[in-house]
Amino acid sequence: MSDDFRAVSLDTPAQYADAAALYREVFGYQEPDHGLNPRLLAALAKNGGSTIGILDATDRLVAFAYGFPGTSKSALYHYSQSAVVAADLQGRGLGRMLKYAQRDVALASGMTHMRWTYDPFQVRNAHFNLNVLGAQARWYAPDLYGPGTDRLVVDWNLTQESSAGRAPVAEIPVPADRASVTDRVIARVRDEFAELLAMGLVATGIHRDDDKTSSYLFGSPA
Repeated sequence: MSDDFRAVSLDTPAQYADAAALYREVFGYQEPDHGLNPRLLAALAKNGGSTIGILDATDRLVAFAYGFPGTSKSALYHYSQSAVVAADLQGRGLGRMLKYAQRDVALASGMTHMRWTYDPFQVRNAHFNLNVLGAQARWYAPDLYGPGTDRLVVDWNLTQESSAGRAPVAEIPVPADRASVTDRVIARVRDEFAELLAMGLVATGIHRDDDKTSSYLFGSPA
């Protein structure tokens, strides 16, 4: 795959426009308030943020991620706001390529942690974030962007070995299919995450139990 694709830091108005177009295409956004401003990407690129693209052999932009420095109390980290991969190329490792290129930008800026959010009921994303990258889900944010938009906040230690695969001390089952999630399931998962996170545990992985159920695996933070 490395012969066909390469990661670059986007740095031209044309590239920023292509990134904004890819963002709308992948997410299917039509409303202006869901768009991504190319000028924002230019500002991020020139002021400590990340604007990472994956180009194919013809220099076509096929994947994109952007982020910026973030702070929380005394913590300093790189916050990855969004990552997208062209629909016809998903599942070919471009997501991992994006994240590792973004990791290089964060490390070059002196940051050793990266954070981002994802839907806790998107099992495929959970597998990538926790099992593949080795990030840990440390916070649960109900209705982050409005009703029905619960998110898990993950923290990825960029200088440490993954803790994925350690024996879990607790589990939380979730439907393996996002379409099967009900309000009752959301309420249960919120409560169970709140309880385990309050105990100082973090989600370190996810396991596919069967065709209907997956389980978040919890352990001590690394």
